[in-house]
Amino acid sequence: MGVGRCLSVALNGLQGRMVEVEADIGNTLPGFVILGLPDAALSESRERIRACASNSGIPLSRRKITVNLFPASLPKRGSGFDLAIAVAALAAEGDIRGTDGTVFLAELGLDGRLRPVRGVLPAVAAAVRAGHRKVVVAHGNAAEAALVPGAEVKSYTTLARLVLDFGADPKDLRLDFDPEEAGRAPAPGTESRPEPDLSEVAGQAGARFALEVAAAGAHHMLMVGPPGAGKTMLAERLPGLLPPLNDEAALEVTSILSLSHQGEERTELIRRPPFENPHHTASCAAIVGGGSGLPRPGAASRAHRGVLFLDEAPEYERRVLDALRQPLEHGELVIHRATGTAAYPARFQLILAANPCPCGKASGKGTECTCTPTMRRRYFGRLSGPLLDRVDIQLGVQKISRLDLASLDEAEDTATVRYRVAEARRAQHERLAPLTLETNSMVPGRLLRGRLRLDGKTTRILDGAMDRGALSARGYDRVLRLAWTLADLAGAARPDHDHVGQALMLRSPEVMG
Repeated sequence: MGVGRCLSVALNGLQGRMVEVEADIGNTLPGFVILGLPDAALSESRERIRACASNSGIPLSRRKITVNLFPASLPKRGSGFDLAIAVAALAAEGDIRGTDGTVFLAELGLDGRLRPVRGVLPAVAAAVRAGHRKVVVAHGNAAEAALVPGAEVKSYTTLARLVLDFGADPKDLRLDFDPEEAGRAPAPGTESRPEPDLSEVAGQAGARFALEVAAAGAHHMLMVGPPGAGKTMLAERLPGLLPPLNDEAALEVTSILSLSHQGEERTELIRRPPFENPHHTASCAAIVGGGSGLPRPGAASRAHRGVLFLDEAPEYERRVLDALRQPLEHGELVIHRATGTAAYPARFQLILAANPCPCGKASGKGTECTCTPTMRRRYFGRLSGPLLDRVDIQLGVQKISRLDLASLDEAEDTATVRYRVAEARRAQHERLAPLTLETNSMVPGRLLRGRLRLDGKTTRILDGAMDRGALSARGYDRVLRLAWTLADLAGAARPDHDHVGQALMLRSPEVMG
């Protein structure tokens, strides 16, 4: 009899830390103590573990069990440590062997089954990066854990079958209990769903072109227009124009969803760019992340490498909108809480949609808008200047006419536009890959004014706009990024005067009156 050992993983955001689980059987009064900063859910695991082991036919020792989670100074949260603690305690008693160096991740049920836990994908990825390839998970997490390259995954439905493989005496084990894995929901993004097609959008040639530009350069976009003009339809079709996620991006996106959803089976990495469309009543924590205990990812992080669409944007609380300024600039959300800090990637395309006024009827002649100028200013006042300064394309969307509806069959489909977007992205990759950048929207100002500098004749109209105070320094750089995207779509090596002028028109603050 000695000290039983195995490994588990503590997650902080998407970052995982290896935790060594040690168990010792003492000769003092019976008890079960867990050391190493466990949270309430982890402290409750003592009774779950005892009941699970007993109902599996291999009860824990009745003497004092002391479990230490090393490093002791690292906070441990959640029920995912259940299996590791049980295995270490059984190894300390001598009931099983060979657990050193193996990572265990699962919650235990009172009847002896192993239950899947949230965040298995980033946890297994962290274990493999740390050099620990042998991982044991619940059967419901097996497919997801196997998505990590290099992981040697074993899965079990019950504790009894697990300990049998680790040398337990089969005499008293309850091997006849084999629960069915039923009732788990399919993971979002893995089922086959029809993709909305751009050809379904009637008219709106200017808005469709702006959407193509946004997709090609990963630019943020604001659309202002009356209800029924097609703003939501356009936004919903943007993910279909974006290229599929590469291996690194797919692993990031799937890891975030693994943390966000529980009880969902994932059998493949998510390759389709995500699309998040929260309601305008969503709280700040729902958008940027938060919650009690360790902060959870919000809609902004779930939209990583995809699209965050805020419909009726002026209806959101101003502090919610302004909270997006940090991820728009840095592509990451760092959430501070009293119990800890978590960082989540949040490099998304922001698409905002708004009506021209609170009643939505200020759309030209023949309308019945009764909103006063003060009401309109108050309505758009929630879209702060610093936020809008980070939105590259600001576009007015007009009402649909009867002729537009009649010409629906002539509209380009998603596949046609996606091909042009892919060609523009390929040109960007050739130009920016040596600079470790991906898209034009990521190019810093120092490169735009240095290595990628345009001559004064090309930027004359842009320089004049800045001299008049119509553009900030940030706005100046964003127009240049748009100009490079327009040049890539046109197959040009560098932007010319027309591209710069067109880019300046796409960034038109006058759309808000």
